[in-house]
Amino acid sequence: MFSETISTPIVQIHDDAIEKYGVDLYIKREDLTDPYISGNKFRKLKYNLIHARKKGFDTILTFGGAYSNHIHAVAYAGFKYNFKTIGIIRGEETLPLNPTLDDASSFGMDFLYISRTDYRNKHNPIFINNLKEKFGDFYLIPEGGSNALAVKGCTEILDSVTQPFDHVCCACGTGGTIAGMIAGLEGLKKKWGFPALKNGGFLKKDIAKLIFDYNSKSYSNWDLVTDYHFGGYAKYNMQLINFINRFKELNDIQLDPIYTGKMLFGIYDLIKTEFFKPGEKVLVIHTGGLQGISGFNKRFGYLIR
Repeated sequence: MFSETISTPIVQIHDDAIEKYGVDLYIKREDLTDPYISGNKFRKLKYNLIHARKKGFDTILTFGGAYSNHIHAVAYAGFKYNFKTIGIIRGEETLPLNPTLDDASSFGMDFLYISRTDYRNKHNPIFINNLKEKFGDFYLIPEGGSNALAVKGCTEILDSVTQPFDHVCCACGTGGTIAGMIAGLEGLKKKWGFPALKNGGFLKKDIAKLIFDYNSKSYSNWDLVTDYHFGGYAKYNMQLINFINRFKELNDIQLDPIYTGKMLFGIYDLIKTEFFKPGEKVLVIHTGGLQGISGFNKRFGYLIR
């Protein structure tokens, strides 16, 4: 289970809008890891599921919002690898289910909807014990899947990369993916994270802790770029939508509007302002998240082609 080694392709982005600045831009297609456990979710879940099975757990419990890529991936992983799955969902139940939760339900996940106030207790031991009284024993995977085992999985994202790069970039939600790549790089290259949340600078502390929990080390070759959240998580404008649609038309690569679209928009902008210098090579990690597009389009009017 999950023992296979996944190597995803790297392709160069050709676009007149940025090529004239002399920066070589490449994208690693982690979105191709698995049709359902896509991108960084495959990496984050790999060692968690191996550990859960080794310890004899048959139930996985986790947390997420109603459109969560993580909830969707855990549900399918449970279906594929014979775990019962429980999703603690932030907010009230809304019927009919959105595409994310409809898929998760079809994969066998059971839901418990809780208020946003109660959701803030997701790290509280008393709250977790109450969940165990309700559901029985379970293996807990945190919101977004980020823990030391997730970091271990994400160190493998760059294992197959042999080309020389000056910078590596990825989008950030809870910080586990970038933490794994920072640890995997062992102080080499410059690593940039693009938080999807407004005022995402708080993630620096979380990311540093995830790295330390994994290997008891700290690194200085990374930072966060916090200017491309478009107003906050799941916020957007038509400039972003037009960018995503144009990028797909030129490169036949789909970006999502929550994470990868905002990151690539930011990278284009930074290239134009010479944040990345002529002659440098920039590697972008496509972390997946494409399942969320159907829900986004259903909510906002089928904007993404």
